[in-house]
Amino acid sequence: MKPTSLSNKHISLGAKMVPFAGFNMPVSYTGLNEEHLAVRNSVGVFDVSHMGEFILNGPKALELIQKVTSNDAAVLTDGKAQYSCLPNNTGGIVDDLIVYRINAESYLLVVNAGNIDKDWNWIKQHNTMGVDMKNISEETSLLAIQGPNAIHTLQKLTDVKLADIPYYAFAKGKFNGVDNVVISNTGYTGAGGFEIYFENQYAEKMWDAIFEAGKEFSIKPIGLGARDTLRLEMGFCLYGNDIDDTTSPIEAGLGWITKFTKEFTNRAAIENHKVNGVSKKLVGFEMIDRGIPRHDYLIADANGNTIGKVTSGTQSPSLNKAIGMGYLATAFAKADNEIFIMIRDKAIKAKVCKIPFLKK
Repeated sequence: MKPTSLSNKHISLGAKMVPFAGFNMPVSYTGLNEEHLAVRNSVGVFDVSHMGEFILNGPKALELIQKVTSNDAAVLTDGKAQYSCLPNNTGGIVDDLIVYRINAESYLLVVNAGNIDKDWNWIKQHNTMGVDMKNISEETSLLAIQGPNAIHTLQKLTDVKLADIPYYAFAKGKFNGVDNVVISNTGYTGAGGFEIYFENQYAEKMWDAIFEAGKEFSIKPIGLGARDTLRLEMGFCLYGNDIDDTTSPIEAGLGWITKFTKEFTNRAAIENHKVNGVSKKLVGFEMIDRGIPRHDYLIADANGNTIGKVTSGTQSPSLNKAIGMGYLATAFAKADNEIFIMIRDKAIKAKVCKIPFLKK
């Protein structure tokens, strides 16, 4: 297992460490519920340095990005970011990612930890236009500072006006005395906040300064467990659970990041899904009867026929009820439809609902 630059810090804080995507990562510190609610109500810090970062440079950088991603990166201006995905040749998804436009000839792509090599090879394979590609994953650290008090915590450490950075935009500037830090108004919690990218050598310095600045807000370190429950309350997809090489962006409800105004990998097949419909759809559901849905549990109709499968599920700390997402046969995918989650051979009642589960 690879460490991040902060693995020893997590261990010293008493974190429960687990292997995740080949890295030694903290899953929890003081408990999932406490960490989850700290982010929703105040501020918490995630070490997400396991994520991958690629820099694409050159006059044809945008052309390559347009070719391999589903969203339209041509609409980006300097300092803007965009959620997108890499379609494969069979109608599925290589990965989901964020595209950052630094300038007209320079882009930062942020990909999932478990897919770094896969994504790199995929993009490289399509790089027939001579774009300069750099994989900076191993020398880059990334902290996500999330929650309503994230902005008040971080503003103490930078002259960059954080309130002037819109959602899905970023600025480069001095942070905690370190130059050239990317400060991005993004995150996967739905609680607001920022993500900061910097060189590994500054990781402990950054961590300590952020915790000192956030002391008045009872800032907490947050593990992967709460990261998962926070993203699920917002209905955000997790690669490997809710989307993968076999799921179409249209099936996954990602039509909004799939733009048919340009050519991209396997566009025709995905456009066919959009025009002619799909046989299954990713939906949210909440449990009516007692039970926690888990990944790969089968979903049945009232007659016991299998109609789908759970992709993600948890007990929501914010809502105090069990929620989940899963693929359902399209005929059963309407909101308020009654479905049954098969938990240890018992049919436990649930209902389809709109996502996000947590309304802002």
